[in-house]
Amino acid sequence: MPTHHHQPSRAPDRVKDRPTWLISRAYARSSGLLNAGFEAHGSGLRGYHYRLLAALEEWGPASQADLGRSIGIDRSDVTAALAELESRNLIQRTVDPENKRRNIVTLTPEGVEQLHDLDIVVGTVQDELLAPLTAMQRRQFITLISRLVDDSAQTR
Repeated sequence: MPTHHHQPSRAPDRVKDRPTWLISRAYARSSGLLNAGFEAHGSGLRGYHYRLLAALEEWGPASQADLGRSIGIDRSDVTAALAELESRNLIQRTVDPENKRRNIVTLTPEGVEQLHDLDIVVGTVQDELLAPLTAMQRRQFITLISRLVDDSAQTR
């Protein structure tokens, strides 16, 4: 029986052009780039920290539970991530006066600054990921992938 050497960058012909395969490979590449960008320039923060800060800046103060649900982070992970952000004075948590069991999370001025620094990291990663595409192709890609994501949200 002949021995074939495994090459991780290759895929069988019946797999290589399947959208699910291509999307999974693009996801793996984008995740790797994003993790490397945060590792090198994110001041110890990660993508989920960025999403939390961005949500607070855009939507304003929110309960921990609502914040986690709105950006798709598990409740226990939100608590740990917010504790880290709070220890860095990037967010502030206060007890909700209407419900003493709930915390309201607010972005601090330091959090806004950190978010803007992370915007640069994320923007650089976007440029690196989409480097093979022209400006028009980038717009088309974003339009098409957004349609796939929007459609999947509607079918849940």
